[in-house]
Amino acid sequence: MTLEQINPEKVGLCPQRMQRLMDVLQAEVDKKRLPGAVAVVARHGQLALFESVGQLNPATGTTMMHDARFRIYSMTKPIVSVAAMMLMEEGQLLLADPVSRYLPEFGAQQVATLVDGALQMRSVSQPATLHDLLRHTAGMTYEFLGSTPVQRQYTQLRLGSRERSLADFTQQLASLPLIFEPGSAFEYSRATDVLGRVIEVVSGQSLESFLQERILEPLGMRHTAFHVAEQHHEWIAEPFARDPDGGVQMRVMDVRTQAAMASGGGGLTSTAMDYARFLQFMLNRGELGGVRLLGARTVDFMTTDHLGELAVFSPGSRSLLPAGHGFGLGFAVRKHLGVATVPGSAGTYFWAGLAGTTFFVDPALDLFGILMLQAPNQREYYRMLFRNMVYAAVLE
Repeated sequence: MTLEQINPEKVGLCPQRMQRLMDVLQAEVDKKRLPGAVAVVARHGQLALFESVGQLNPATGTTMMHDARFRIYSMTKPIVSVAAMMLMEEGQLLLADPVSRYLPEFGAQQVATLVDGALQMRSVSQPATLHDLLRHTAGMTYEFLGSTPVQRQYTQLRLGSRERSLADFTQQLASLPLIFEPGSAFEYSRATDVLGRVIEVVSGQSLESFLQERILEPLGMRHTAFHVAEQHHEWIAEPFARDPDGGVQMRVMDVRTQAAMASGGGGLTSTAMDYARFLQFMLNRGELGGVRLLGARTVDFMTTDHLGELAVFSPGSRSLLPAGHGFGLGFAVRKHLGVATVPGSAGTYFWAGLAGTTFFVDPALDLFGILMLQAPNQREYYRMLFRNMVYAAVLE
């Protein structure tokens, strides 16, 4: 199945307002605040917008191309979450299973608490489950979300390094304390990397092989992988060498060679059109072009809120989960029409990547949007800008 490009009017979107979005992105390029971008808006299974602006690589001046390769970082998580749910549908795992059933190293976890300034440990009262991994309630964290004693241990062990195998990674992570009791709060975390290792153990395949064979090939995502093949190195989108706003520029990962660790939480590279195929599959509730990978009810289950009244643990995680939103199984989910500072229907789900890529899916409007760029420090601004301007173009 190919997504065909049509006049936006045919799917209830205003052509002039779609053009205004591209004009604003071009203005950001002209101001040298944005290196380049590829934007996709699709509705009713057809492309209303598929355009690129700016430069692929500011260092060489190469023009941005439609099939540029982007580091999608955490937009890897929804794909890996789908992989886990496929195994659930096949009866190979239950979401209520403890993580330690598949990864014994997680069998003796402890929770760290600060008592009078000193770190004290106690055994967990209930073990983290696969459900906790999927909804980020497993008691894990990310080192860049704060500077608690546990997060400093993440940094000291260089858990962000891709130089160790996934098996070695989970062994090291399991040796560290949790920051809260599993199931008691939401904290965005390295849990999806752990989920990737569970997929390896359950399937008997490497995560890379499983994704390739079971998701990427069936959905026709031919340019999505954990590294970019040598013949496509000239198609890799790059950020500015220096942050245009004067901040400390984030170093993006090297995707030209195969890393030892296939990070289920943030390792994939992809193109705008490959990811569009994945989102159309989600919008179709588990099917694309006659290929069904998930049951429709499973997709509904993944894209509804799974946090309920649970607290959000850290300010860092709160900044990732806007007001009026919860979190499902791999996606943030909008619970209310209002409350948040960006538009969207109740039931809209989304996520984004550390280098600037972002997407949202609005089932009520049969609509999705993707913005691919590599501008790490400006990512939040462009994510909100893009969403505002796409919804401004919806006429019916």
